[in-house]
Amino acid sequence: MKSFLFTTAILNRNRVKFLYGFEEIILEPYFVSRNKNGKKILYGRQFGSNAVSIFEYDKICNIKVLRIDKFSPIIPIMPILN
Repeated sequence: MKSFLFTTAILNRNRVKFLYGFEEIILEPYFVSRNKNGKKILYGRQFGSNAVSIFEYDKICNIKVLRIDKFSPIIPIMPILN
């Protein structure tokens, strides 16, 4: 069920809200993968931040797809040189 919700949110560029431990996270999900130990992880940018974060599937619960909020991914290609 988690994979379906996150895949749908990634394809439609919807933000998601979930609990990670005891913290509420609003995230712009980028992709789902596995770490070197074989556990599923989610990459995404927290709302209001520029850094991409990693979240373990095991610690994610209470997922809500925010269908009203859409986003465009920020992909830094090259810093501007002076």
